[in-house]
Amino acid sequence: MHHPDFELYDNVGRDAEQIAVAHFGIATRDDLLRWAKRDAEPFLAEHPLPDEPRPSPDLAPYLAALGAAQTPAEVSAVTQHLLDAAEPVLRAVSDYLVAAAQWRGQNHGAEKGSPPKLLMEAAGRSLSVLAIADEADLALLHAEYDPAPAPPKTPASGRPQAPSGLPPAPPPTPRTGPAPGR
Repeated sequence: MHHPDFELYDNVGRDAEQIAVAHFGIATRDDLLRWAKRDAEPFLAEHPLPDEPRPSPDLAPYLAALGAAQTPAEVSAVTQHLLDAAEPVLRAVSDYLVAAAQWRGQNHGAEKGSPPKLLMEAAGRSLSVLAIADEADLALLHAEYDPAPAPPKTPASGRPQAPSGLPPAPPPTPRTGPAPGR
């Protein structure tokens, strides 16, 4: 492959990655993105997109509230508000990734690891961030409001005692029939 940006054996202006892969004749990530940007200039002139990234949400109120939180309920309230605020943006990103995966039907019959499948996986993962954070928040609330019961203590006799007010556990029944083999 002839590299369109450099003459053979000319390392002037190349970065370390370009020099390292030049022997194999493959393009770097930066090369691919630069070439695509160059080739998409006429298209972008007809379909202008915002040059500036969208402003990130102001996390200061969430971080201030989190710093002031004293209980799991307060932490959960902040977390749930943040997840609610982030959901529309993450859903929009997921929707775009699905549309990119389905562009011109390229997803039909696509194999695992192919670009359409990777885009679909990315779409799902972008939303799984919300689900994982919500799961963590609920686990925090379970630990506070609905903790798992402590396992019963086993007395020296080896049999667990029944909680007070309940009859004792029945004795173990002897096995009948042939003894199990090794």
